[in-house]
Amino acid sequence: MAAFEGVLADLLARSSLLSGRELATAVYDAGRSMGLTDSAMYVADLQQIRLVALPLPLAENQRTLDIDTSLAGLAYRTEAVQQSRDGATAWLPMIDGAERLGVLKVTAPALDSALLESCAALAGMAALLLVSQASHSDLLVKAERRRAMTVQAELLWAFLPPRTIGTTEATSSAVLEPAYDIGGDTFDHSLDGNGLHLTVLDSMGHDLASGGASAAGLAACRATRRSGGSLSDIVTSIDRIMADWFTDRLMTAVVAHLDTAGGVLTWINCGHPAPLLIRAGRVVRNALEREPDLPLGWGFLLASPPTEHRQRLQPGDRILMYSDGVTEARSPDGDLYGEQRLADTVIRATAAGDPAPEALRRLVQSLRHHQDHKLRDDATILLIEWHPTASGEPAHRG
Repeated sequence: MAAFEGVLADLLARSSLLSGRELATAVYDAGRSMGLTDSAMYVADLQQIRLVALPLPLAENQRTLDIDTSLAGLAYRTEAVQQSRDGATAWLPMIDGAERLGVLKVTAPALDSALLESCAALAGMAALLLVSQASHSDLLVKAERRRAMTVQAELLWAFLPPRTIGTTEATSSAVLEPAYDIGGDTFDHSLDGNGLHLTVLDSMGHDLASGGASAAGLAACRATRRSGGSLSDIVTSIDRIMADWFTDRLMTAVVAHLDTAGGVLTWINCGHPAPLLIRAGRVVRNALEREPDLPLGWGFLLASPPTEHRQRLQPGDRILMYSDGVTEARSPDGDLYGEQRLADTVIRATAAGDPAPEALRRLVQSLRHHQDHKLRDDATILLIEWHPTASGEPAHRG
């Protein structure tokens, strides 16, 4: 074990001056020092359809693997180690906190349990290095992309947090489509001293001005809450920004906070679709239906503060927050996707044991298929689960 710890220490020391192009090679060299004959890092593309190999100097052309049909994809989808039939190759998920990044492929003459345990630690280290390098490496960013991105999409993705965050008490996972030309939708989730902050914004339109409005709304949200502001303060701050600087735009929003100790959800709805409460495998009808406040941008909420609503959750409850681009998505023959299909898709995925990020990935696949892979409006979905346990251990998130 001491020798293995030395390998990780050397990798960490080496990483401080690595470029993104050298990352996979550094992990490969560490694997060789552990007794592996081969290793490779694969990252998920932006839409979580393919796994893309990071470049190695002596490797063939950059390989990609399908997430839905490959053994590597199974490791990514289930967040669990998968091993080939001959036992010589294994795929280990690379996860940063609760965020799935990709998988690490490892090969050795014999992958016994001790070596696999060391490989799991190597995969964890690779994930941390990947996150630290991606913030300033275009090569790593481009590895996740299958085509060019619009300016408004680039603007919004630059503001977004990790798609999945979580603790032993709660998990929040999000998806945003169409990934490469998103216009007016955005989301935020963040942990604070008392629980989980949640935001979904939908700015009118699908152009650069819409993206700018959503980015400004997100900045106003963060600046206010990080200064100790309440949900009402956040909403009025966004309303003021919209009224002053984006006079031709309106924005709908849900801004919420989940007290992860007591399970109380507090939220404000400004002209947005009401969140859905999923309990014990079914939607609790109208549980979170409240009279919404006016959309943001008119400035009316500056004089008349918005209404805060509250709902006590039960352990295992899931909250689904979404933009109208999801339920109003139409098939080529005009069939609406609808709220029922949205809820049913999530319920089926979670009943099958899929973790929240995988349930949302499958939901987006269903949405793309429904629209013949031509999304006509922005679609943002946030899935939150409250899973406290008496022992402090993570509850099952299937």
